[in-house]
This record gives sequence, C-alpha cells and structure tokens, in this order.
Amino acid sequence: MSIRRLPEHLVNRIAAGEVVERPASALKELVENAIDAGATRIAIRLGGGGTDLVEVTDDGCGMSPSDMALALERHATSKLPDEAIENVATLGFRGEALPSIASVARMTLESRPRGAEGWARVVDNGVLVSEGPAAIPPGTRVRVEALFERVPARRKFLRSPRSEFAACIDVVKRLAMARPDIGFSVEHDGRRSLGVTGGESLPDRVAALTDRGLVDNGVGVDFVREGIGLGGIAGLPTFNRGVADHQYLFVNGRPVKDRLLIGAIRGAYAEMMPRDRHAVVALFLDVPPDAVDVNVHPAKTEVRFRDPALVRGLIVSGLRRALDEA
Repeated sequence: MSIRRLPEHLVNRIAAGEVVERPASALKELVENAIDAGATRIAIRLGGGGTDLVEVTDDGCGMSPSDMALALERHATSKLPDEAIENVATLGFRGEALPSIASVARMTLESRPRGAEGWARVVDNGVLVSEGPAAIPPGTRVRVEALFERVPARRKFLRSPRSEFAACIDVVKRLAMARPDIGFSVEHDGRRSLGVTGGESLPDRVAALTDRGLVDNGVGVDFVREGIGLGGIAGLPTFNRGVADHQYLFVNGRPVKDRLLIGAIRGAYAEMMPRDRHAVVALFLDVPPDAVDVNVHPAKTEVRFRDPALVRGLIVSGLRRALDEA
C-alpha cells in the first residue's frame, strides 16, 4: 500500500484520542480556555455525566468570527509566542483542544468580543454544519453534545454517568482551587452541584472545594529556595486519609499529577504517619517557566523539571518546616 496523507477529519480524530479521553478531558480543555480568555465567571452545565452535554460559558474576551474559524483548526493558538514554548504562561497552548473535541462530538461554538456582534459555528463530528449571527452576552459559550456517539469503540470504555460526573467535578475543583479570583458554577442534569464566588482568599477557596477540616487541621506553607516558591495548605499528620485522593498539586497555577511531587510529599510525612495513610494537601509550586517543561503530554497534566532534585528537596524541606512550626 502506498503512503498517503490522512484526511483532516481523521487526523483530528486521532489527536482526540490523546486529548479527549472522557467527558472530564473535554471539560478541562474548555475551562482552561475560559480561564486563559480572562473570564471572571465560568458557568458549566453537564448532562449524563458529561457524555450527553458539556457546556462552558464565560465572560472572557470573546472571539471574532475569523478567530473562531481558526480556533477550530489544529495547531492554531493565540497563547504561544513564536518559538517560545519554554516561556508559555497560559494553561492551554497546543491549539488542539477545540478541533479534537469537535471531531468526536457535536460542538456549538458561540462567541462575542465586547463592542462587537456575536457569531456561532456548529460542527458535527468534524463537519461544519452552519454558522451565523448569535445573540449572546460578551464572552464565549461552547456546547459539546453526544460525545463519542459516532465512535462506539471509545464510548464503550466510558464508565457510568455517576463516575464520569465525579471525574468532571474533580477537574473543576482543581482548576477553581488555583483561581480563587474567578467564580465557578456547575449544574448537572438541571441540579446545582457546585458554586463558588470570585474574589475569595486561597484558604476559603480550598475549604469550599475540599473539606473545611483541611483548613482547621492544616498549616500554611510559605517557602522559597533558589527562585522556586512553595505555598498552600498542608494537613497535619493526624489529618490523613486511606487514599491519596485529597492531594491537590499545582505548578504555575496548572493542576498536575506528578510522581516526583507525590513522592516528595510522602517523603516529607514519612516519619509522621503510617505507610498506608496519605497526607491531605493543597500545594502551589511557582517555578520559573524555563525551569519546567509543561509540554510532556497532550493532556498537560504531567510536567518535567530541569532540576528535579532541587524541587523534591524544596517540597520536603518546606513541608517539614511548616509542620514543625505548627
């Protein structure tokens, strides 16, 4: 068989396999876009655990019709300076999210910059169905319906609506925790599931999204070494859990799941709690952009540090100092 170029819709569907694993993956990408757009309020509607509906509405900067068209093309982004990926400061930057999602679902994209008219584009599994004027407030609304309906091989691997909804809520909590200046609301199947107002303090936001017990049974962390800062809240050793599901980790405001950071937390608490128990923490690591690589995986949940030993040592020292002073 001769070599041939893959059609664009198939390229997008392949990319979606990496970017969009489940409804929570699509939701994460859309909320990150809203944050990067400068939103102060983000409203989320879900249906059927996110399989039937994921809708994100923000009051950010909005997009012109021409920008909307570009946003649905792969590797088109407004967030990355030319040849400066090491200095990326936004949550998104790859330019893959919208076209990938639109290739495996029915997407309605509506947007309106301030001082301009609104516009809408509807894409059904990679095919542009319609476009035209839209009456919406300034900002952007993205509606994703029937995710994976035409990709049964992917849809059959989804879990129950309840499990998929739990994954969606976890995504929102982690993104909202890093941005107490932004208000977030979540509605699932017509019922309000989560709501936090913008302008909260970090401890109040953490308490609202996790457990008030963490604030009441935790200590503040504030530690700096060689230009890297560690902040947040660390639970006392006596305030622990049987699973590590309440460890919220952020690097430059980006929620991550990183083995190095998890190992450093375990090392810091090693002599303070049984091996089968896990610390409860919400930790925010601020690292110079050129000292961390966020372009490790399309989902952007993994990072790679230029000096992992320095980062691990900083976390262990910072946590132990905070706990010793409690």
